[in-house]
Amino acid sequence: MAQDALNTVCPISGKPANPNITTVYEGKTFAFAEEACRKKFEADRAASLYQQLGGKAAIDAAVDLFYTKVLVDARVKHFFDDVNMDRQRRKQKTFLSYALGAPIKYEGKDMRTAHANLPDLNDSHFNAIAEHLKATLEELKVNQDLITKVLAVVETTRDDVLNRPKKAN
Repeated sequence: MAQDALNTVCPISGKPANPNITTVYEGKTFAFAEEACRKKFEADRAASLYQQLGGKAAIDAAVDLFYTKVLVDARVKHFFDDVNMDRQRRKQKTFLSYALGAPIKYEGKDMRTAHANLPDLNDSHFNAIAEHLKATLEELKVNQDLITKVLAVVETTRDDVLNRPKKAN
């Protein structure tokens, strides 16, 4: 129903949303300024890595399996010693969903801030985390092309996660 829309501003155009032009995505209703915006939203969702992977259910399963691997890896498990893992899983699910194209707003810390208190974090740790993500996706039978695309997105965060100086454009 139109009155159930989560938004008053069209997520595509930024214009006021028309409550009579809506679509439901993962159980949530979104309103749009015009029909073309609704169609673009639906096409973007279908094309997103998030949707190609299987949406919320797939991300939830992947993050849960991923942390079972990470937390037994001597190379990286110490980074999570004092971390509330239920909270960490929730944050990771939200971030990964956002990064892979889910229609959500990520309101957590940016990657530099989130990892700033880990001065010993380096490429070997980042690589270990990426290895576990790859193994997780393989175990979940994600096709190799999608795995490659997901890892490419993850790679774009390397310099921020490791708090390296920003590169000049």
